[in-house]
Amino acid sequence: MIKNIIFDFDGVILDSIPIKTEAFRKLFYEFSQAEVDELIVFHIKNGGMSRYKKIEYFFTEILNKKIENKDIIKYAEKYSKITKIELAQKKYLIEDTLLFIKQNFHKYNLHIASGADEKDLKYICQELDLEEYFLSINGSPEIKSNIVNNILVNYKYEKHETVLIGDSINDYEASNANQIKFYGYNSPELKQQYKYIDTFDKINF
Repeated sequence: MIKNIIFDFDGVILDSIPIKTEAFRKLFYEFSQAEVDELIVFHIKNGGMSRYKKIEYFFTEILNKKIENKDIIKYAEKYSKITKIELAQKKYLIEDTLLFIKQNFHKYNLHIASGADEKDLKYICQELDLEEYFLSINGSPEIKSNIVNNILVNYKYEKHETVLIGDSINDYEASNANQIKFYGYNSPELKQQYKYIDTFDKINF
């Protein structure tokens, strides 16, 4: 019996992927389109990964350049300025998920574990009036598998009573690392391989 649900945020609660994709193009406008296109492919494939890791990947793997942590942080802060205000709009909320959350937050222990920057994430959740539904709201730079582990430990949850819902392979990897159940959502690629939620009104954990 499932008692605890950990939600990814981008693509599961908020339809933010197109906004964040365009933000990377704006962030790296001075680089070639081909290089940025390669990053975009990586970004979409790794939806649950933090911006810090994606920025580092762009420099080290695509540009073959070293980048210091302080410079990663500078780029991450610029990315935040591009996205934070725009995403704090209710028009981007995914109604299917939101309705489930509102109807079930007394039934289940709900948490958010996101690859989004935690400060931005909490700001957006506050602006969207989501805070009351979740026992914790957690983001990067902590990696998702550690976030999930911290939730399990801090709240003394049984693993067999806990599920993670996400839209990327990174979400599955975080659940697998912590030996909890995983359900894919809003991702046709995941539907072919894992337990999957087409719509929340039909879910039966």
